Parts: sequence; C-alpha cells; structure tokens
Amino acid sequence: MFKDKTLLITGGTGSFGNVVLQRFLNTDIKEIRIFSRDEKKQDDMRLLYNNNKIKFVIGDVRDINSLNNAMVGVDLIFHAAALKQVPSCEFYPLEAVKTNVLGTENMLTAAINAGVKKVICLSTDKAAYPVNAMGISKAMMEKIFIAKSRIVTQDKTVICGTRYGNVMASRGSVIPLFVEQIKAGKRLTITDPEMTRFIMSLEEAVELVLYAFNNATNGDIVVQKSPSAYLSDLAQALIELFESNNEIDVIGTRHGEKVYEVLLTKEEAAKAVDMGNFYKIPADNRDLNYGKYLEEGSPKISLTDEYNSNNTKILSVPEIKARLLKLTYIQEELLKWNGGVK
Repeated sequence: MFKDKTLLITGGTGSFGNVVLQRFLNTDIKEIRIFSRDEKKQDDMRLLYNNNKIKFVIGDVRDINSLNNAMVGVDLIFHAAALKQVPSCEFYPLEAVKTNVLGTENMLTAAINAGVKKVICLSTDKAAYPVNAMGISKAMMEKIFIAKSRIVTQDKTVICGTRYGNVMASRGSVIPLFVEQIKAGKRLTITDPEMTRFIMSLEEAVELVLYAFNNATNGDIVVQKSPSAYLSDLAQALIELFESNNEIDVIGTRHGEKVYEVLLTKEEAAKAVDMGNFYKIPADNRDLNYGKYLEEGSPKISLTDEYNSNNTKILSVPEIKARLLKLTYIQEELLKWNGGVK
C-alpha cells in the first residue's frame, strides 16, 4: 500500500503514532517521519524501535517553518497533532485554537506547497454539535481542511478527514484512570452512570484512517460505525476483570461534557453515504453564490436521525470485557496485578 512512500505523522509520539509504527514498520514503506515537539518521547521511541526507517523531526504545528522543513520528500500525512484534553482546552481555549485550528492551517499550507499527495486529518466525535472548546476547535479544524480541499485538484493533493469516538486505553482516557483507581484501592469515579461513549481500539482507529486513505476524496469526512458503552458498565467490566471490590462513586457531569456523543449530526446524516461499516460525509462544495440552495431547501434533514452513542449498539458488560481483554494494555496490567501469573 505504501511501498517506497514517505509517511509523516504529526503528533507522532502519541498513542496513534505508536500503533501506526507497529503496523507499517516491517512493510515495504520507505520512511515514517515522526513530527512532534516532545524530544523526550521521541528519544523513548528511538530507543524502543531502533529502526532506520523511522526519522524524527522536532517541530510544532504552530510554526509553519518547522513544518516546511519536515515536508520535504513526504508523500502522505496523518495529521494527529492536537490538544485533546477537554479540561485543559476549556481553561486555555486559545491554546486549543493555536494548535488544532491554526496548526492545521499551517500543516495543510506546507503540505500543498510541498506537493504531498494525500493528507488525512484526525478529528473527534466532540466536533459534532460541540459544547466544549476542544470540540469547537476540532469542528473548526474540519472546516479548515474542507476549505483547503476546495483549492487543490484531486490529482495534486487529496485532503480528507476521519472522525471517531473514544479510543480505548489511549493516553489520558478513562480506562487507564479506572485501572489506576482499582490498583490504588480507590473508588472508581463515574460522572454519570447513564453517560454513553463510543469505543474503539487503536487498531480500529488506524483501520479507519487506512479506509479513508483508500476511499476518501477531497473534503470527505469518514466515520466508522462503532458500538458504545455506559460508563458505569465500563467501570463494572474492569472491576470484574481485576476481580476487585472497588466501589463506584458518581461525581456528576464535568464542565464541557455531554451525556452522549454524536458521530454524525442530523444535517450530515441527510447527505452521508452509507458504505457498510463506514459513513462518508461529502464536502459541501457550494460557493458564495448559493441563493438557489436557500430557495430549494433540503427536506431530507427533517427525516433523518443523528448517529450518536445512544442509538448505536450499546455493549453489555460481558461484551465490554471481551473487548478489553484484546487490549495489550489490559493484558499487561492484569499480568502485573496477578503477580506475573497468566
């Protein structure tokens, strides 16, 4: 698929970048370029993988000059660099704008100028009907790459995106928090027992990006159909896996949180293309002469439902446990919890 190609991953020292490395390092890909501002994590990756196919670039998406240097000879980009934590973005919204919005603009400008063939921007369910700064900045990121896609031709650069829900056991997510609370003998803190979240593995997140790579055209957003889980059931599943007796403490919904997340808005669902396990949202390519669209309207919107974590398949506790047991992180934590005995 990527034979003799150079792939650049922005924010490549994160969970997503590591899984991409594990997926493609032993293929016929020419080079995987890790772009990030964290030299310590880059050094950790360098020591861990010890592979000449990996090249490390210190830089920041806020600085277009560092991106220009990183783009030389690049064929493909997975744009994963972002501020992702809801609380930090709530308190420092302008920082979210600088990285998630302006950083994406910088990256796309540099990519187009360098003649990169395909760019895939990673977004989040929080960008659909956003209520917090992180989601708003990601929604703007989507608008940025759709706008950029209109000024390039398909034969030069393809710019598209993916949108997905919570990635299980990714850095800063709730599963590692629950595991640490179990190990410390603390109560598991649940915001709302009825709160649902889409869940997928890191491997599934990579598959979504690869599906977009193979099937998306300029301006498309690709969404993977995913199951969801109640937070209370997720906590219960972990308690049962670790055979612990931790209690659950309901602390209430935090600032910037929704009770459920949306992967496909009502308006997007009206025009989305059902592709089996995925939806493809085509770009709205109207220009500023859009009067006829206002006059004609679209009756489909009123007949369509959004796709959210309450109307998708909601996993039972046994189903959640089965999914958790497939995660390397959970396997390792269970092994340590059981004193190294499988």
